[in-house]
Amino acid sequence: MESKLEDLTIGAFAKAAGVNVETIRFYQRKGLLREPDKPYGGIRRYGEADVTRVRFIKSAQRLGFSLDEVAELLHLEDGAHCDEASSLAQRKLSDVREKMGDLARMEAVLSELVCACRARVGSVSCPLIGSLQNGEIAAACDGEQ
Repeated sequence: MESKLEDLTIGAFAKAAGVNVETIRFYQRKGLLREPDKPYGGIRRYGEADVTRVRFIKSAQRLGFSLDEVAELLHLEDGAHCDEASSLAQRKLSDVREKMGDLARMEAVLSELVCACRARVGSVSCPLIGSLQNGEIAAACDGEQ
């Protein structure tokens, strides 16, 4: 049986889109999602296009796009601006690669500190705590070793 995604209340809309009602309201306040007219004495209704839009927003967020970047993508969603969308994605890819480099440096420093903690003998102070107190970790993670 095919589900009907028209004439949805905000609760049914949120459930169909896989989010909660507050997420819908937040997206409306941010201008990412329209707020339908409220008929006199009635309640607002949402449809399949709204569900699709929220799913688009959530998919973009899972790829690391900020809500401002999602707004840019929404302006390009007709598919006629592939070069602009590609440029935005290229910038995001560069950001992701930079963060991956940062995470790799952090992992290396933490790994060394864990090994140093395990190798600690007697009453020697903790290498991790000592490094944090001396500011050595920040410099190592920033590539200033």
